[in-house]
Amino acid sequence: MFDKKLFLDTFKISLRIKFGKELSEASDYEKYYALAYTIMSLLSHDWKKTSDEYKGKKMAYYISAEFLIGRSLGNNLINLAMYDFVKEILDELDIDINCLEEIEEDAALGNGGLGRLAACFMESAATLNLPVMGYGARYSEGILKQRFIDGFQFEEGDNWLKNGDPWSLRKESEAQLVEFRDMTVKAVPYDMPMMGYDTLNINTLRLWQAEAICDFDFQRFNNFEYDKSLESKNRAEDLTRVLYPNDEQRVGKVLRLKQQYFFSSASIKDIIVRYKIQNNDNIEGIEDYVRIQLNDTHPVIAISEFIRILVDKEECDFNKALAITRKIFSYTNHTILQEALECWSIDIVDEVNPRNLEIIRLINDALIAEFRWRGINETKIDQMKIIDGNIVKMANLGIYMSHTINGVAKLHTEILKNEVLATWNDYFPEKFQNKTNGITPRRWLKLSNPELSDFITELNGNDEWLKDLTQLKKLEQYKDDKQVLEKLNDIKLQKKIQLAEYLRKHEDIIVNPESIFDVQVKRIHEYKRQLLNAFHIVYLYFKLKENPNLDILPRTFIFGGKAAPGYFRAKAIIKYINEIARVVNNDLSIKGKLKVIFVENYRVSYGEKIFPAADISEQISTAGKEASGTGNMKFMLNATPTIGTFDGANIEIVKEAGIENNFIFGATVEELRAIKNTYQPVEFYLSDPELRQVVDSLMSGLFKDNDTFMLLGIYNSLLKTDQYNEGDNYFVLKDFKSYVEAQKTVDAAFRNRTEWAKKCLMNLANAGAFSSDRTIKEYAEDIWGIESYKI
Repeated sequence: MFDKKLFLDTFKISLRIKFGKELSEASDYEKYYALAYTIMSLLSHDWKKTSDEYKGKKMAYYISAEFLIGRSLGNNLINLAMYDFVKEILDELDIDINCLEEIEEDAALGNGGLGRLAACFMESAATLNLPVMGYGARYSEGILKQRFIDGFQFEEGDNWLKNGDPWSLRKESEAQLVEFRDMTVKAVPYDMPMMGYDTLNINTLRLWQAEAICDFDFQRFNNFEYDKSLESKNRAEDLTRVLYPNDEQRVGKVLRLKQQYFFSSASIKDIIVRYKIQNNDNIEGIEDYVRIQLNDTHPVIAISEFIRILVDKEECDFNKALAITRKIFSYTNHTILQEALECWSIDIVDEVNPRNLEIIRLINDALIAEFRWRGINETKIDQMKIIDGNIVKMANLGIYMSHTINGVAKLHTEILKNEVLATWNDYFPEKFQNKTNGITPRRWLKLSNPELSDFITELNGNDEWLKDLTQLKKLEQYKDDKQVLEKLNDIKLQKKIQLAEYLRKHEDIIVNPESIFDVQVKRIHEYKRQLLNAFHIVYLYFKLKENPNLDILPRTFIFGGKAAPGYFRAKAIIKYINEIARVVNNDLSIKGKLKVIFVENYRVSYGEKIFPAADISEQISTAGKEASGTGNMKFMLNATPTIGTFDGANIEIVKEAGIENNFIFGATVEELRAIKNTYQPVEFYLSDPELRQVVDSLMSGLFKDNDTFMLLGIYNSLLKTDQYNEGDNYFVLKDFKSYVEAQKTVDAAFRNRTEWAKKCLMNLANAGAFSSDRTIKEYAEDIWGIESYKI
């Protein structure tokens, strides 16, 4: 299928062109870069052919602030069906492909589930031969690189581009200009190939890099004003320097909105240019060929920018522009948290781009006029207005101007319809849909867990499940097959041994692979309740201090995730967990029964090692707060039961795999809604001595915070209730006892290795519903109305 000589020749030529070296002289990094360049050379024909095939076809454009794609080498080789071919060539050259894979930096283009979902969608769209193009920003320093110093999170820039990026092509000739009130910058596109699995189609992810039009002022430099000579360069590059810049102060808020406007404006201009090139420089009919999906509120300003260009540049009537826009745009909501439904003060929008503010005012006027014409009362209109006083509500702009709004899990969508966006749903129920999130099995099983992947293929008799994940259902026939269940346990142990070795090398900690690997890896936020997990560890520790011979199975608690730089409480939780690790891991009296690890700088490539090795998946967010979650699906796909609440996609996971094969605890959405106004966390604290002992550990001096008052802040957040604070907003104390009991059930169930393996198999066999192929197919059919075109 592949020409070995051509590949090898291209590989060697790449080394000479890029580094001026022969193979025998090259470093591992140089070999990695030459390998990536070779792959890019070989796929370039199909990439161009795909782009040509899509011309004149109806296309979807997916605009997102994040695309957390991780590493590209291994995933691309698998999707191109070249992994074994390339590994064989490298083996003959005495080059370890795993070593080259580890050299690659994770592309620091996202933070959490939002960005990883977008990356999965891009891969699935290509796999299904769908004409979909992604748009985002090329952040030079990512969100942050996390280090721990004395247990505290310390942020550094994540300079993933320091050695270049062989997986992207700079397209200088297709740059766009983006105008702000105080400056104009150049948006330079970098195109990344999105390879589909078992197809020649290669889609495109276009990432915009901000650059100054004139990046060096020679006159100022010559006048000894060295810093000012680079001022325009630095201000422009700030726009794509860091994802989600700290917005505690106004200057940070302005930069964050500028960043969003930058990639949104560049993307909209590019979409319009592409359409006009194919239609004799004519904008007419664009609504029949273009669909734009907004991934959360970050790119919603693209709506007003699209209308601005239609009205100001294309001389389109405003009302006609509104009608065209409504046919093109759709909006995905990812949260019910009010702080994540972005709002901007009018003065900030005006400072970023005053003409966009004028357009938003006109849209708001149109909304009010339309709703009054419909007979909607003023109170309801006030709830749906885009401009409320001095605030611009981006979610309302997205909802009003989109033909479809979707949630990302069944519970999430119902909460949106019945609570958060109930007024909108009352008047526009036809706009709302659910599209439960999904993940790609190519990266999250075939690449990250080849042992389990091969076993599935052996049992099913083929690997068709990689493109039709529902075929995993066939595995249910082996639920009572002791040999299969034993093999499943063996594979899990193998992955745990691999992770243990990686932790020894990279975290300098030794863990017992025979212990229960209890894992919670996700963005650090109070609603995700890493604190509840931490409290359970402290509970177990105190029990072991009372009785070192307590009959509990050894357990290794693995945490991972980053706190936003300005999120003090989340950083306090990280410090608390690292303090628990310091105390627990160094206490010989508990006989190694507990081990706690907070892995440093958790990222996609770390997740690829952790998900396959987990015994139990912690999905313990407060019911009703997690929109969906995709980490829960990655664990499930790697044959891992869930301990969790009835929240997000957990509900659908339990429905598919069976509640008997997972561990559900805690109050439901309905129960929490009923007590929201009367909840008194102090009552739980006072009535439960074990809980009180755990909570008091925050203030006992056992765990240190170096006089930062971080632990006091956590303590007060749980127990202090006054006119300014609602104690224990996320019901940690209420759910504590239920969580402890569920964890006891996990301990008991894990002892029967055959029955545990059955739970694992039933989760794996029922993961088919959570493929991103299924999700993106639903978007294509139900929202975008696009068809597949296979080259």
